[in-house]
Amino acid sequence: MEGVSLDELEHAIVRMLAEAKALNEIKISLRGVFEELPRLEIELAQAFGLQQAAVVPLSRPEADASAPIGAIGGLFISSLIKANMKIGVGWGRTLLGTLNYLEESQVPGVEVISMMGGVSAVRQYNPAEFAWRFLRLFQADCYLVAAPAVVDSPATKAALVERCGIGAVFEMAKALDVALLSVGSMEPASSSHSFDVISEADRRSLIAAGAVGNIMFHYFDREGQLVKHELNARVMSVSVEQLKRVPSKILLSGGTDKVGAVLGALRMLEPHVLITDEHTARSLLLEVSGKHGRRFPKQHPSNTRVPSP
Repeated sequence: MEGVSLDELEHAIVRMLAEAKALNEIKISLRGVFEELPRLEIELAQAFGLQQAAVVPLSRPEADASAPIGAIGGLFISSLIKANMKIGVGWGRTLLGTLNYLEESQVPGVEVISMMGGVSAVRQYNPAEFAWRFLRLFQADCYLVAAPAVVDSPATKAALVERCGIGAVFEMAKALDVALLSVGSMEPASSSHSFDVISEADRRSLIAAGAVGNIMFHYFDREGQLVKHELNARVMSVSVEQLKRVPSKILLSGGTDKVGAVLGALRMLEPHVLITDEHTARSLLLEVSGKHGRRFPKQHPSNTRVPSP
């Protein structure tokens, strides 16, 4: 599966600057784009064992990073879609932002698997809604986890998986070629918590247990370890162990409130591709510079292209 090079991504960023300027989120600086951002990408790839990193410019640290990350992510994902590919999708505002930049095309045999259960609130970045909109762009078949994102007990989860057909969707996830993922923070306003899927008491107890973020409601700490909390046993989504085995994992996330979450996700999942913003990139590199954290061991050969699954 041949992807796009870092140079091609940088040129794509430049083409988007006029539109991004209207949103007051991107600073216009050709020097920054062509000098500092590639350096940050190389350093991220080396520090975290990535095959590829893409860093988008952002006007200021507190600006919303989801739109520019989603824009570059959409262009990047479009280049990866091939016939007969199985694509696992997560959810969140950043992934939603990719939809407007995906190049619509009919690709034979593509299957989209939503890797998690849904939420009751009907909003535009409900997991099922994102998967549905994604599949329509590529005329793909779609498979959903027809259950809540979080259930009331491990026994309920086991019953749904074993007796209600959900286990078949999880089985399909074992054959994924690509997983598209985003990270949720522990802030009350994050996608993960604004839907009232978990209680405020659970959110606070997860933080007390060391949680810095989540991927599809799997909560983890800064070292990339799942926290010891009963909620992690009630999550209706593809397991972390299964996610680790996906041949090509693409992580799209950024923002100053997510630095710890992105750091933990990188350590937990060891993704192949990271798409983030410049401020998050600098903070991540500072975290692993030796002064604020351990250096991340290199896991994947450094490469400017996404691997073939």
